Amino acid sequence: MLDTTVLNSALNIFLSITATLENSLILVALQNVSSLHVASKLLFQCLAVTDLGVGLITQPLYAALELKCATKVNKNYCIYVIKAQRSSALILCGVSLLTSTAISVDRLLVLVLWKRYRQVATLKRVRVLTISFWVTSVSIGLTDILWSHHITNVVAAVMMILCVLFSLSSYSIIYVKLRQHQDLVQDVINHRQPTGGRIPLNITRYKTAVNSIAWIQLTLVVCYVPFFVCLMILHSRGPLTVYDFTVTLLLFNSSINPVLYCWKMKEVRQAVKVTVRSLCCS
Repeated sequence: MLDTTVLNSALNIFLSITATLENSLILVALQNVSSLHVASKLLFQCLAVTDLGVGLITQPLYAALELKCATKVNKNYCIYVIKAQRSSALILCGVSLLTSTAISVDRLLVLVLWKRYRQVATLKRVRVLTISFWVTSVSIGLTDILWSHHITNVVAAVMMILCVLFSLSSYSIIYVKLRQHQDLVQDVINHRQPTGGRIPLNITRYKTAVNSIAWIQLTLVVCYVPFFVCLMILHSRGPLTVYDFTVTLLLFNSSINPVLYCWKMKEVRQAVKVTVRSLCCS
């Protein structure tokens, strides 16, 4: 038990460093990405900020909690660390979950609204949306501290289920719309029919963007689901090692998101390269 606890603590310290460095680099690089609409860029920046917060706050606190199992420390100190770790995780992971869902819906709006997208998805509206995400998540975090862990767990689980459903619905509609678009293009090619302005955007580039966001969303679900299954179905911490490593997997999402940005988003990858070169030359 001691060996696995120390291993998990060391793993979280390592992931804390990677999440902090990677997301700091992503935040700097995003400033130089001009191809993203400003509202969409704000959502990615919000997601990177939450991941940075996990690396700076939540993972070091969790590593400290794991170490307290291997060392004798003041009991009151442990209680404060537990509260801080839980509330920070609820707040930051809550905002991350809501923002990822908003990014999925954002891609749907690009396809559905087309020319009206920039009029609807304004920077001001997205700012209000992201503020509401933070207010909601902070409220959940305060509920956990001041009221009930059980209620907080149920609310967090319900929020995750709703976010996953919204994301799946968005991708399903996108898939249907893209199939309709392909049929429309095929009709134009076969019969030379006028499009009536119905072919709205560079579909290849759009598919690439949707594919990138789908990977981010899929990774989030893979990292989050084991923790919620362990928490809600077992109705307790369950086997200590299993629970602890599902928490680590959940927090690992903050380290893997920047990798996905660079792997799947060409503009971000190029901006990161430029940023790294400038840092190395300075």
